[in-house]
Amino acid sequence: MGVNVGILGFAHGHVMAFGGEWAKDKSMGVTITKGWDRDFARAESGAKTLGAAPVNSIEEILGDRQIGAVVIASETKYHAELAELAAAAGKAIIMYKPIALTMNEADRVVAAVAKHGVPFTLGYQMRVDPQNLKIKQLADEKVLGKLSAYRRRHALATHSWPGFEDTWHVSPEMNRDIFADDSSHPIDMLNWIFGLPETVSAEFSTVQNPKVVNDTGVALFKYPSGMIAEISCYFACCVSEPTTEVYGEKGTILQYYGDGPGTRLPRAAGQAGLKWFIEGDTDWTDSKIESPKSHGERLVAQARPFAEFLQGKRPPICSAEEGRDSLRMVLACYVSARNGRRVGLDDPEIYGV
Repeated sequence: MGVNVGILGFAHGHVMAFGGEWAKDKSMGVTITKGWDRDFARAESGAKTLGAAPVNSIEEILGDRQIGAVVIASETKYHAELAELAAAAGKAIIMYKPIALTMNEADRVVAAVAKHGVPFTLGYQMRVDPQNLKIKQLADEKVLGKLSAYRRRHALATHSWPGFEDTWHVSPEMNRDIFADDSSHPIDMLNWIFGLPETVSAEFSTVQNPKVVNDTGVALFKYPSGMIAEISCYFACCVSEPTTEVYGEKGTILQYYGDGPGTRLPRAAGQAGLKWFIEGDTDWTDSKIESPKSHGERLVAQARPFAEFLQGKRPPICSAEEGRDSLRMVLACYVSARNGRRVGLDDPEIYGV
């Protein structure tokens, strides 16, 4: 069953990756027919690239009965407003991450989806990455026994991107800052695998460009089991191989090449992208799951899971409620860093960030 889709905002460029794949591979059954953006020039450019018609108003998409779903890829500031409008129009929604800037806005998204009963998913490529799916499976099956530590390093080379400091991604009004935007990926992956922690302790720093605030941040999350999870975000990092480490009483999981600065690197012949060692084994087990050759490959790979979601063939990649929980984890980092203290995930100050 084919689905016609409208794009609400082209600010988040990832829509061009998975949207381009929909346009190229008709077997997925998704056709982008119209595209809108507050900046009509951006709408015109994005829509035409994806083989769609640029439109001047949201109503031209939401009022079109031939369009069954929308992708919200606007600046984060507008997510709640657009979700409310799309849900009221009965459209299925793919929203590109994060869910919102504040907890109150996230509540609005969750309420709109529940009120109108529309299918909804957030887009988080880490949840559909084959190696990450394997890590979650190994954790769920307790292959390592009781876990003591988890670490995910997530990096971008924003300091080398010309003009990045003038984009909406680092605007306090549109997107808060680069930590709020991109730490949500590994923090959501942590939430996806292990659920909500009890507490967080975080430190932020602005190292390279004062206009790109919080380009470096580390958060330590503690779980009821005793496990400590470290999320290390280096957004002025050009090279790094290791991505994920999981340590348990029976063994260890190691992953490499899982983000932009990692995918670009040369690789030794036969080096495993994901491997694990269980006490008693004589060697590492290679997952045999190939690492992506580029960061763009990871973005394109979202196209099929999104298509299957729109066609009712799979559940949401990330529900609105899960996305709200991931935002809670991100904002708790801000409370901790500002106040210099460990913060509970139920701290009411999180709603004031």
